This record gives sequence, C-alpha cells and structure tokens, in this order.
Amino acid sequence: MKRLFDFICSLIGVIILLPFFVAIGLLIKFSSRGPVFYRGVRVGRFGKLFKIYKFRTMVQDAEKLGGSSTPDDDPRLTQIGKFLRKYKLDEAPQLLNVLKGEMSFVGPRPQVPEDVALYTEKEKALLSVLPGITDYASIRFHNEGEILKDSPDPNKAYVEKIRPEKINLGLQYVQTHSLWVDIKIIFLTFKTLFQVSR
Repeated sequence: MKRLFDFICSLIGVIILLPFFVAIGLLIKFSSRGPVFYRGVRVGRFGKLFKIYKFRTMVQDAEKLGGSSTPDDDPRLTQIGKFLRKYKLDEAPQLLNVLKGEMSFVGPRPQVPEDVALYTEKEKALLSVLPGITDYASIRFHNEGEILKDSPDPNKAYVEKIRPEKINLGLQYVQTHSLWVDIKIIFLTFKTLFQVSR
C-alpha cells in the first residue's frame, strides 16, 4: 500500500508541478552559473547508493568550499536558493526519486555515505526503510539553517545540537511507521510550511 500510495501521489505531483519546476529552473539558470539540479550521492534502503534530486540552491562547486551543513547565513547560498530553502521548494524534485522507488514521501532523511559510515549498530536500523522527503525530524528541525546560523563550525554545531534528536526521531519512525503515520506526518509537514509562510 505504501509503495502504491507513493507511486500514484508522486506521479500526480510531478504532472501538476511540472510548470512550476520549469519556472523555478529558469530562475535558477538565469540567476547564477551552474546546473538547475543538484544531484548528490545519498544512502538509501539497505545501504544502496542513489543520486538525490534537488533544485540547486548554492553556487557552483559548493562542496569544495564548505561542509555538508548549511546555516541560513552560508555565503555559498544564492539569493533564489535562500528562498527555495525557506519554503522547502528545493526538495520538490525528490518526487522523481519517489517515482523511481529510491525514496518515499515519508521516511528518515537520506544521508551522505560519510555520515552513514559513522552509524552505530542501533542507528543502522534507519536503513531498513526507504528514506523520505519528510519525517518527524524534518518537522522538528524545519528551521535547521536558523539553528546553525552564526556558528563558527556549522558541521560541529549540527552534530551537537541536531543530529542526536534527528537520529532518535528517525528510529521512532522505523519502529512505528504505517500508511496512517505517513499521512499524519505529511499533514503536519504542510501545516508547518503554512505557518512558516505566514
């Protein structure tokens, strides 16, 4: 049921949002040098690697200029990128990952291989389900960039202030997930985004 729900909803989402994808793509292309999409390597279910789709929100070759954690005041962010991140619009292309079966609408956020390599045996349970576009941690830390703002070392601040609770929330989802839990999380995600936009 979960896969059928993901497939049908992601297909409908891609069709409906296609004009917006084109418009956002043009804004990104004309506002800064570089590709429209960012395609970073992430670890999926059972440790399988895949490339995630995101709208590019940073300058070209941003990985060479800093770490994986991104505060709101990160100089690598483009102007359009700041807007896309604020409303989570940069994540919208992940509907394609859901359509391909690499991700789900709901599940622990996919991490880079370097972070997954540090998982404890307990934390490896996060890899037993498909990673998702949103989850409890995405709602709890919807303002992650703001939390990391003004930090001299954003990566260290992320590990100390955010990662432990994110891991715990991800494990909570693994232990209790169901289609109804997914629908609840999707509803709470939209509710949070609506509150942010006010």
